[in-house]
Amino acid sequence: MKTTLLAIGALMLWSEASVYAASATATSIATNGGSSRATAVAVGNADASAVAGATNGGRAIANSTAFGNRRGYASSDAIATADRGLAVSNSRADARGYFGGRAIATSESLAATVGGVAISNSDATSRGVWGGQAQSHSTSAALSRWGIATSDSRAHSDSRFWGRAVSRSDSLADSDGGIARSRVQSDSRAGFFASAQSDGIGISVAGPFRSSQSDVRASSRATRFGRGNANAVGIEIRP
Repeated sequence: MKTTLLAIGALMLWSEASVYAASATATSIATNGGSSRATAVAVGNADASAVAGATNGGRAIANSTAFGNRRGYASSDAIATADRGLAVSNSRADARGYFGGRAIATSESLAATVGGVAISNSDATSRGVWGGQAQSHSTSAALSRWGIATSDSRAHSDSRFWGRAVSRSDSLADSDGGIARSRVQSDSRAGFFASAQSDGIGISVAGPFRSSQSDVRASSRATRFGRGNANAVGIEIRP
């Protein structure tokens, strides 16, 4: 009988953890021109992180995905670094909150390389319904010491029925040798007495041979007695 009760209790705890808690971490390092890939996936209330590194002309790829269900929270991090090689970082987070719950989706992606190519993408999506709060924050940075850095960041929040939606997207592309691109998109939607706030900041920096670009878009839509506000800032630097 005691054994049966212990088994039932363990099963209940495991079920609760599977719904509300999750964590994943992945790390991969390659040397002397090798290739490394790190992938982390978390589903539940979520948490995910991936780190990849490569040296001497190697390739580093980091992917991270987090999905938070029930009452929200999802966080994802991906970092890739390469020495005279290719660094690619992708991150995605999704959170959902209902009935007064709070959905927070945070996605951060960083790719950095010396003498190579750096590519970074980040995505965050959150939804809040029936008094729930939806907050999404996406950050993307691509750094290259010599040339070509591309960064892309997106954030989307949707709130309905007395909820609140807040989305923020930050993107930075920096290249010392030339060609740096940055793209930002932030979108918030609110309906039925809800409020929406969207902010977007994009920075693009290019070096000696110069070519820089920064596209920023922040959109806030409010319908059916909702309130909306949007702010967008784009900065292009050519030293």
